[in-house]
Amino acid sequence: MSYQVLARKWRPKSFATLVGQEHVVRALTHALEQNRLHHAYLFTGTRGVGKTTLARIMAKALNCEAGVSSTPCGACSACIAIDTGRFVDYIELDAASNRGVDDMTQLLERATYAPTIGRYKVYVIDEVHQLSGHAFNAMLKTLEEPPEHVKFILATTDPQKIPVTVLSRCLQFNLKQMPLTQIVDHLARVLEAEGVAFEPAALRHLAKGAAGSMRDALSLLDQAIAHGAGKVEDEGVRAMLGTVGDEHLFALLDGLVAQDVQAMIEVAKLMDARSLSFDGGLQELATLFHRIALIQFAPEALLDEAERSRLAPYAQALDAEYLQLAYQIAIHGRDELSLAPDDYAGFVMTLLRLHAFRPERAGAVRAATKVATKAATPAPPRPAAAAAPVRPSAAVPPAPSFASSPAAVSATAVVAAADEDWHALVARLPLTGMAKQLAQHCELSERSETAIHLRLAPLHKHLLGKPQQEKLQAELQACYGRPLRLEIDVAEPASETPAERSRNAQRERQERAVASIEQDPFVRDVVDLFDASIDESTIKPV
Repeated sequence: MSYQVLARKWRPKSFATLVGQEHVVRALTHALEQNRLHHAYLFTGTRGVGKTTLARIMAKALNCEAGVSSTPCGACSACIAIDTGRFVDYIELDAASNRGVDDMTQLLERATYAPTIGRYKVYVIDEVHQLSGHAFNAMLKTLEEPPEHVKFILATTDPQKIPVTVLSRCLQFNLKQMPLTQIVDHLARVLEAEGVAFEPAALRHLAKGAAGSMRDALSLLDQAIAHGAGKVEDEGVRAMLGTVGDEHLFALLDGLVAQDVQAMIEVAKLMDARSLSFDGGLQELATLFHRIALIQFAPEALLDEAERSRLAPYAQALDAEYLQLAYQIAIHGRDELSLAPDDYAGFVMTLLRLHAFRPERAGAVRAATKVATKAATPAPPRPAAAAAPVRPSAAVPPAPSFASSPAAVSATAVVAAADEDWHALVARLPLTGMAKQLAQHCELSERSETAIHLRLAPLHKHLLGKPQQEKLQAELQACYGRPLRLEIDVAEPASETPAERSRNAQRERQERAVASIEQDPFVRDVVDLFDASIDESTIKPV
């Protein structure tokens, strides 16, 4: 007997053996058990998720010799004939090759005749969206009021191309893509039944390659068995698919966490030596960043406990904001591979970006700033009443120094920051653009008769441009009516900056607006009556 491919051999023959479409199975099962049968069904979904398989199971449920039920016997002549494609009252039509109005007219003319041996005539039109407009028009009347012995089952991968007039005459069921865990579990059951040795890690690669299609997964499994000479091993599957192994990805993550650029480049060299796909590597790296971010914000979204425990240390080691940046760098690096001199150079440059654009932690920045300042400018003795300017750290371009006029150096009494309302002052200053951003992200540390000292968080040190500082200093001099020197230190602010206060006030207004909507009696009645939910993103404070 000739070999039968796994995708056909393990095609589900009953609702109970169908994997991953529980919502559709539940609806069809209840309809069959209660004898509430519609005359036309539309199954939509990507390739290999079970559209035609469901149509065949429905045909068996309707024509089983044991009677109409959700559990066809699978052993009678009608069930066996439908499984083997020999049942005369089960007609599968490929709309891609029979898309004309003449083909549809012939089908509808034959539909008027009673079934030959079955209880119902079941017409399955696959890829129905490829029918011509005239063919759709020709079937409208029959599709709306067909003979009692006819059932139509339409299947498509592109429901957007089906006319609304057809959609309104059908019960539509959207078949979802298969989750990775369900594909892995099903492949494991198939291999155990086939007596084929396998490694669980290899099945995960096959499931990822299938991209939600069970048929694709079984086809890849056939290929993997042949490639591995009767075994499905992790290394062989990765070689077959050309995918980047987990050991490379986690080695890159380890180097990123440790800020070890050389280790990351060594991984890139190893991938290049093995001719692994750099495009696939960046894709998998972006997927890892996505999964790690999920652990930080919604760990229950990861169903795989093994994956959750594997990624948990990285979720603790990597900053949440940096993960968003790293994800963007990875996907943009993948998009720019075609513009790079070669894929290796593009991949390495993306790794260097991941390292170079990583923001330092606040504690490390403060310590580094203090050490650099102390090493670069040892504090000279000064009078108690004098105000010595503090320069930024060596890692940041120093703020420009402006000379004061001789007439303004007479008094140097220092005024404490608490005596100065910096927030109100910033609101009064006629600043725009980057200069305004600089002022809003600074904190007043101290003020003297000749100088104003500000503190800027390291996260916003990119605002320290000479034009911005000159503009801010000019407005401060105009406000105080005398020459002033502007000094900006790069360190974490000790109190709330104007920008932070504005954000906090906006958040409080938003929270009050949401609370007022949620507490409104009319809104609560609507939510309870219709089992609705409030989309908080659409609520704006007034």
